[in-house]
Amino acid sequence: MKKLSIIGLLSAGLLLSSCFGTTPTAPAAGATPPPPSLKVSELKKQDLTVYNEFSTTLEGKQNVEIWPKVAGFVQEVYVEEGQKIKKGQPLFKLETQTLNQDANAAKASVNVAQVEVDKLKPLVEKGIISEVQLETAKAQLAQAQANYQSVASNIGYSRITSPVDGYIGEIPFKKGALVSSAMGQPLTTVSDVSEVRAYFSMNEKELLKLKESMPKNDKNVMDMEKAPQVSLIMINGEEYAEKGKIAMINTIINSTTGSVTARADFDNKNNLLSSGSTGKIKIPTVYNGAYEIPQTATVDLQGKKLVYVVKDDNTVTTMPLDIITTTQNGFIVEKGFEEGTTIVLEGVSKLRDGMTISPVK
Repeated sequence: MKKLSIIGLLSAGLLLSSCFGTTPTAPAAGATPPPPSLKVSELKKQDLTVYNEFSTTLEGKQNVEIWPKVAGFVQEVYVEEGQKIKKGQPLFKLETQTLNQDANAAKASVNVAQVEVDKLKPLVEKGIISEVQLETAKAQLAQAQANYQSVASNIGYSRITSPVDGYIGEIPFKKGALVSSAMGQPLTTVSDVSEVRAYFSMNEKELLKLKESMPKNDKNVMDMEKAPQVSLIMINGEEYAEKGKIAMINTIINSTTGSVTARADFDNKNNLLSSGSTGKIKIPTVYNGAYEIPQTATVDLQGKKLVYVVKDDNTVTTMPLDIITTTQNGFIVEKGFEEGTTIVLEGVSKLRDGMTISPVK
């Protein structure tokens, strides 16, 4: 009977075990957690292009202010504001009535002086008067002729023509207005915008960076002919279709502002760009055989940027970055790493030197 009871108890225990399962074994105290799985990447050398942007103001190839050389009333205005004109085309005509009167008086003085010279010549030849009187008369004739030429030139200045091809700007003085060379503003401005010049400023550090990136000639001087093409971002945010070239870099730094002025030229055959417009100049700088380090892969330590490098045994160690420049995504370095070096891309703020990770490429 006792044996049967023991067998019955064992059978009941087995039945309960099969119904409810066995209780899992608790982990041993102090077990090491698995290493964190973090994304990593191998560094590869690339030819990277970085664009620096500078605010710019556009000017026409020529902006010529038209001023009157003589005073007078505006008698005729031959052009309209915004009109395209050619070199030598008439723009304004000033009233010349007073000038004509002055010219007639000057011409009369020339005639009188000429008569005097003609009268004295035979008297000198006959020895009746001295040579000095004749020379004095000739001098007075020359003075009268000079006065007449001056007045005649002023009459010519009353007809104002364009010195260049271009477009007429604002015309503040209309027909009947009194104008002179002492006015506070010109009659108008003729702007040649077949080519526009984009002026921009850069600080001393930016100038040094641009000089280093510019191609050099045999004399180790910046070769403007081989300067990289630049882009223009117009005021609407769109990029201008035509590329431009850097045409001038003023290497004399302004002691007051600490900056220098540079210029890039753009063709404007379609007349899309206007003198006085603003925008941004994008200048490319190419770094050959460089690495781009994502910003998320870096940590800051005492003002320096560091990355975590993965060793063969999957432990990590920090390495400083020798940063050349920054990009929208991170930093560019050219040295300090061998190609193929593996760096950690995420979770770097929680890492420490010597930690082991599970790299995920």
